[in-house]
Amino acid sequence: MKITLTPQESEQIFYNSLCNALGTGYIEGYGLEIDCDRSQYKDSREHLLRQGKDTCYEDILMQVLRDGGSLTIIDHDGGEYTRTITLKDVHERVGETDHQSLINFSLEQDDVFDADMVIQTVFFQEVIFG
Repeated sequence: MKITLTPQESEQIFYNSLCNALGTGYIEGYGLEIDCDRSQYKDSREHLLRQGKDTCYEDILMQVLRDGGSLTIIDHDGGEYTRTITLKDVHERVGETDHQSLINFSLEQDDVFDADMVIQTVFFQEVIFG
């Protein structure tokens, strides 16, 4: 079964996942890092500043996607799991996440585990770690 989400719902869940999982050591614990092109990051940050919006790391990463850029999850332990995504992937794949994790997001009871499920599903189309 697949849960159908609007593009906005998918973006919000992915954004919340970035906020929950980055910097907690969860993703980094797998030897992974989420990054993007530095010039795209700078341009997207400037885009948000011109609009008077927040410019925390996760906001900028989402803006990178919205501006047509991509995010890469880098596998520092051999490179086998390095993957790149676009906003289209977020829209198409968030709904493929484990149903309980999506329900937790809808109930605003999500945690770093749920965020990890979303991030892995979007980048790898399956849960590989954890």
